[in-house]
Amino acid sequence: MGLEIASGASGAGRRPRIVARLDAATMRFVLASASPARLALLRAAGVDPEVIVSGVDEDAATGPPGELALVLAEHKAHAVADRLALAPQAGTTLVLGCDSVLEREGVAFGKPRDASEAVTRWRQMRGEQGWLHTGHCLIALNADRQDHRSISALASATVRFGTPSDAEIDAYVATGEPLEVAGGFTLDRLGGWFVEGIEGDPGTVLGLSLPLLRRLLLDLDVSVPSLWPR
Repeated sequence: MGLEIASGASGAGRRPRIVARLDAATMRFVLASASPARLALLRAAGVDPEVIVSGVDEDAATGPPGELALVLAEHKAHAVADRLALAPQAGTTLVLGCDSVLEREGVAFGKPRDASEAVTRWRQMRGEQGWLHTGHCLIALNADRQDHRSISALASATVRFGTPSDAEIDAYVATGEPLEVAGGFTLDRLGGWFVEGIEGDPGTVLGLSLPLLRRLLLDLDVSVPSLWPR
């Protein structure tokens, strides 16, 4: 049995009603992100998504850090969903968009623009803490692409940074890694040497909270085990 969504799902102020369960055998799961960490998290959790990069300009959006992460996640998911809507196919497609933003002292930090900015940022945040916000947007497109349902949520975690020396910061930035990720650091790669601790879901810092994604999937009447390989 497939997922059937009541007509008019995209209308303003209307919450579409799911009237049947999604058939995992005909489901397509799309990750609207080029993040290797997000892809690795999903694969390790039993989901092997198709990757379609949204092409959204992350610098075009503004707002408070948490709100910014959520808005960008929505923009990414909808950009890919709109593209997929032009090519109807059998079954239902789930599109997941995510975006992460580091907050310090009320200011939002995405990817450093260059090595100089990455060095400056690390010298400012060593020994301090910040909040990593990751927005999630999940969209279900029905088979004929005429109706869809979109749900969004934000996950946040506190990050306590270590105290790397100037030489360690210079060496880390020289690898190029800080320029590739929001906040200018990673948890699961080289940057992990300089993170003292996390309060909250570590997945949020990696770019995707599996517990939150599970709740979003359940809102679409999709069980996590139905996504696992058989």
